[in-house]
Amino acid sequence: MNTFQEEAKSCKDLLALYKKQARPSRPERLLFTGVGENDVYNITAPFEDQGEKVIAGRVESRDSESSRVFFFVEKGDGTWASRDGAPSFELQDPFFTRIKGDLIIGGVQTFPHPTVDHALMWRTVFYKGASIETLELFFSGPDGMKDLRIVELADGSIGVFTRPQGEKGGRGKIGYTRISSLQDLSIEVIEEAPLFMGQFNDDEWGGANELHLLEDGKIGVLGHIACFDADNGKHYYPMSFIFNPNDQSCSPIKIIAERSDFLPGVAKQEDLIDVVFSGGLVRESDGTAVFYAGISDAEAHRIVIRDPFL
Repeated sequence: MNTFQEEAKSCKDLLALYKKQARPSRPERLLFTGVGENDVYNITAPFEDQGEKVIAGRVESRDSESSRVFFFVEKGDGTWASRDGAPSFELQDPFFTRIKGDLIIGGVQTFPHPTVDHALMWRTVFYKGASIETLELFFSGPDGMKDLRIVELADGSIGVFTRPQGEKGGRGKIGYTRISSLQDLSIEVIEEAPLFMGQFNDDEWGGANELHLLEDGKIGVLGHIACFDADNGKHYYPMSFIFNPNDQSCSPIKIIAERSDFLPGVAKQEDLIDVVFSGGLVRESDGTAVFYAGISDAEAHRIVIRDPFL
């Protein structure tokens, strides 16, 4: 695929560019009830379901990787409460979209590794329904692939963003293909999707988290770019770029926030302190966007940023 970006910029270089820009404002920590002592993090942006504003979030004990996705509704005191009667799913890192009017909820499903003892494998799975209460599993992605996303394009076809790792994608690179309908979504189609070039250095990685169909038919991609430091600590930065499905071109990646833009908080582990998980964007009419994020694998925050797709 072609790209407007001639060569990949490192996390360090992109962060230096970001620090020259206007900084986000109005940082907030989201508070959740109905989950006991568990943490809620890696949330979606709010979306509407049956007349209510809903957030999906990863619910997990601080000392565990055993996760469920819950659905939360906002209460009058500003907290988000577990929605009465809503299902929960044994998944990590939820996301949502709408295809042909149906609500699509996805997440990462973990399961015992088929060849390595005491290890886990993962895949991205998708549920579909008219509402949260009617969601049913309709597709499971390739084993070992996170950050698989779909979006309805302006002509009614479906854009598919992939993130293979290993021989094809290294530590993780973004690919893309287009299908006519959800019935055409398959493991083979996903695995054969070409990769974007010039987005990530081989010792870094990234993926798409949320997709926005823009007024001109292009796709605004909210994602992440990540790297390790010399002490094996992880650094995850929210990023964005714009993809043109007509000529298969991408604008350059840009970092849109960093951990210090948010309120101080706790971390699941010391090596996860500098992790910002791109949850979702709510684009406003004044040129700003409310950015929802998971913080340090332990909390959920939001800030106001410049709309990255303008």
